[in-house]
Amino acid sequence: MIPFLDLNQVNAPYLQAIEDASLRVIRSGWYILGNELNSFEKAFAEYCETEHCIGVANGLDAITLILLALDLPADAEIIVPANTYIASVLPVSYLHLKPVFVEPDPHTMLIDPARIEQAITPATKAIITVDLYGRSCEIAAIVDLGRKYKLKVITDAAQAHGATHTGRKVGAWADATAFSFYPTKNLGALGDAGAITTGDAALAEKIRYLRNYGSVIRYQNEYQGVNSRLDEMQAAILGVKLPYLDAENTRRREIAARYLRELQCSDLMLPPGDRIDEDAWHLFVVRHPRRAELVAYLEARGVQTNVHYPQPIHKQLAYKEFKDLHLPLTEQIHEQVISLPLNPVITDDEVAYIIQTVNQFDRQ
Repeated sequence: MIPFLDLNQVNAPYLQAIEDASLRVIRSGWYILGNELNSFEKAFAEYCETEHCIGVANGLDAITLILLALDLPADAEIIVPANTYIASVLPVSYLHLKPVFVEPDPHTMLIDPARIEQAITPATKAIITVDLYGRSCEIAAIVDLGRKYKLKVITDAAQAHGATHTGRKVGAWADATAFSFYPTKNLGALGDAGAITTGDAALAEKIRYLRNYGSVIRYQNEYQGVNSRLDEMQAAILGVKLPYLDAENTRRREIAARYLRELQCSDLMLPPGDRIDEDAWHLFVVRHPRRAELVAYLEARGVQTNVHYPQPIHKQLAYKEFKDLHLPLTEQIHEQVISLPLNPVITDDEVAYIIQTVNQFDRQ
């Protein structure tokens, strides 16, 4: 069986360095808000070509803290992609804001700037974009919309570490960008972890307060904050792996390029390849109208796949208030998408076998 993702293999090249870093943290006696975090925050801000990075507990908290720091009015409308994981939208609901779902571009499956503009009302206060599957959304156009309508722009780049848009890293475009370092990400920790990047010094300072109970000086609380800190252990592990991110993304691009060249299966819709060297290729997501059959066929022949994601947010029980909302493109995407194995440790022979097997699907 070719696994969809084997984290033991992914982390194996760095195991000794990870063990050394972990031991260093253990022996330091300092486990929260210390030198390891400071070092990683500086390195990741530089990598993302921006001024500030704030380490937090996870990607969900990253989005939540950005929204909390912006101090938006209750019931403000926040434009969100209809095609994304629920974590991109939950913070909007937590803070009693109103998500406004916008359909994607049918080719990229990312939020469509033209549809964003159509959805803007006097109640709209922010736009959340998602760099889904590792490809940057049309962030330049969306930032222009933000300026035009005086809206804050927030990017969820949880799947796009190292991706660029017109040569500029995704963490440097929006008012603030949220990252997750969940173990399966392109830059993955060995547990939950996240970060926020921003070029706004005042916003960064407020988020640093908010992540630590509203305090940066012990027992002095400026805000009603939360407990959401990237701990020293995960920061040290991420510091070990960050220097290798570009090389791993290069390998992902090589595999994606081969898939795009060689996959030739009837009715199989491939992702766009026009930005192959800018995408981070966290996932290689194809579409097929007979998804269940194709998944079963590949599984029977030793290829493990995944579905990102099987049910849209507006059809989840958690968002039953939107059960009558009809978003035809998003719903079709969620019925058809399949993620093929793509990661830095998959071999050329495995890639060849996956391509051969997929291409034989309609010849069986």
